[in-house]
Amino acid sequence: MLRPIVFATLLFIGLPHASGQAQTATDSRALAAMSDQALMKLPAKKVFGGQKVPTSTLKSRAIGSYAKGCMAGGAALPVDGPAWQVMRLSRNRNWGHPDLVALVEDLAKEAKEKDGWNGLLVGDLAQPRGGPMLSGHASHQVGLDADVWLTPMPNRTLTRREREDISAKLVVKDRKTMDKAVWTEAHARLIKRAASYDEVARIFVHPPIKAELCKWAKGDKSWLAKVRPYYGHNYHFHIRINCPKGSTTCKNQAPARPKDGTGCGEELAYWMGDIPWKKAKPDPNAKPPKPAPPLTLAALPAECRAVVTAE
Repeated sequence: MLRPIVFATLLFIGLPHASGQAQTATDSRALAAMSDQALMKLPAKKVFGGQKVPTSTLKSRAIGSYAKGCMAGGAALPVDGPAWQVMRLSRNRNWGHPDLVALVEDLAKEAKEKDGWNGLLVGDLAQPRGGPMLSGHASHQVGLDADVWLTPMPNRTLTRREREDISAKLVVKDRKTMDKAVWTEAHARLIKRAASYDEVARIFVHPPIKAELCKWAKGDKSWLAKVRPYYGHNYHFHIRINCPKGSTTCKNQAPARPKDGTGCGEELAYWMGDIPWKKAKPDPNAKPPKPAPPLTLAALPAECRAVVTAE
């Protein structure tokens, strides 16, 4: 017979996220009480998606790769700061490695002081212990990714309801054309500043945004190498930082080194063409693929077991 505490945890993991339940330290103890064999079979996104607090007993480190890993010792980006506000608070995704949190705070304050940007509206960073999410991102798992809206912060504190309901403004008309009624030079200065930090590995933007930055940039354009075109980044940009010191099992991406030094040539031409979009659009006449089995805890780095069972 299962002990009551273990049974409660298994019951939680079988429930949909819409129930609003979240794991507590008690649930972490219940996970720790399970056998390795049983624990490793649990759906990773439900285990990590249920955690509502970070680990308090493990040192801060990113574990694994951006799209397959977890985070120990996460820090919260305060929901309100002198130059930022966190959006979609119900998601509880304003957690990251302390280095990422510090970078977002620095970017917000410096962009407001020097670039004419009123303040950041910040979207998702990571869950309290990182890991796969119940919805949305494939990455954002190791506490080194952050989404920043391309809509400036208003001159007031938004209510919790507004942070759930307000939508960011698109800065593009379509996959090839900017909306010049929305886009400003301050947008360009903000993205350039984000790319200028040494610890930043990638900035992801929608292809026409990259094209606009290539036309706008003057002088040293090396920062553009980090700005990569990718689907879906038409209302926000995605910041990804390198693995921090001390995160010995964290896996960096290869450095961004486009042939022309900026990515404004062949790489951009590819993304402004039709091929990537045809690949992304499913054939309506094709037989739907069989859904992949859910990623289990066994598929993540071994250290992630300690992350979900720690208090």
